[in-house]
Amino acid sequence: MTLTKTARGAHLRGLVAASALTACALAMLATPRTVLAASIDQIQQQIQETTAAYDEANARVESVQAQIEANEQRIAQIEELLPGKRAMAADSIRLLYKMQQGTGGLLDLLLSSEDFNSLIATIQYLDVIQSHNYDAVSELASLDAELQQTRSDLATQQAAAESDRQAASDALAAAKAARAELEQQMAEQAAAEEAERQAAIQEAQEDAASGDSTFTTGSGEQAAVEVPAQPDPDPVDWQSQKDTFVAGWATRIDAYLAGSPLAGQGTTFAEAAWAYGVDPRFSPAISAVESSKGLYCFRPHNAWGWGSSSWNTWEDAIWDHVAGLASGYGGHLTYAAAQKYCPPNAARWYSSVLANMERI
Repeated sequence: MTLTKTARGAHLRGLVAASALTACALAMLATPRTVLAASIDQIQQQIQETTAAYDEANARVESVQAQIEANEQRIAQIEELLPGKRAMAADSIRLLYKMQQGTGGLLDLLLSSEDFNSLIATIQYLDVIQSHNYDAVSELASLDAELQQTRSDLATQQAAAESDRQAASDALAAAKAARAELEQQMAEQAAAEEAERQAAIQEAQEDAASGDSTFTTGSGEQAAVEVPAQPDPDPVDWQSQKDTFVAGWATRIDAYLAGSPLAGQGTTFAEAAWAYGVDPRFSPAISAVESSKGLYCFRPHNAWGWGSSSWNTWEDAIWDHVAGLASGYGGHLTYAAAQKYCPPNAARWYSSVLANMERI
């Protein structure tokens, strides 16, 4: 089953309980040769969900941090205004007090006014002065209240940010633990398959030596048999940070795909690999065996002999293929994966994919 980017976003929601992950992983490790695809799918689902939770928590932290910075700027503005506003308010209070002490009230105004219009003008003038001074005092009170509220909001936001950071840290730890479990399970399975894998490489070597140097791939294309220098690819470091992981593997994959139709897609492969817990070399290497890195696609943007699927862009195709490798093949090259991906020529396919993974 392939997923669009929108469906992938919905698919990567939530965080499954760690106890279920541990129980599942231990059950698989006990019998590596009989691991069911459903069990591998469950582990991969754990990886996808914890990675998604980590990314979402990081996004929340960044959003809260932006709000905190905006609040801090407003606090600075208020604190800059307060001295002047306090001085104005103090002057206004003093003036109001003098006006109240220095007037005899309405009777004095009546007696001192030359006529009614003069009385109205005087009252209006005094009202304007009082209103201006009351406004100054009210503005100071409003600024003080805003300052206190903003500081309170800032404290709340900071607490929320810390909580989100902790959630992000927990999610990342869970994702790395899930990946570690999968790595261990795959290592156990690889050890159990050692004889078969060695036989596959030996068969590929003999075929190449005898001149029988091509085979039919899963998509029906003809590919050259390739022999790896060693029976196992180097392990992937899943303990690094996402940015470091993506940047490092994107550079290596881009160098490997240079000059091909898939050139420049290193970041896409690396980001998808991180999201789904898949060996970042797996999908690019398959593309080399199945279509010469996208040169001979039997369907649009299908460089992997992947069912009967086609896509509008390489990005969508890569994400869907990596997702499929996670859910259906454990995300790592094994001889069992080769038997499933290319049943008629599993040994040659396994050897050739491994040889290409070594080049990345």
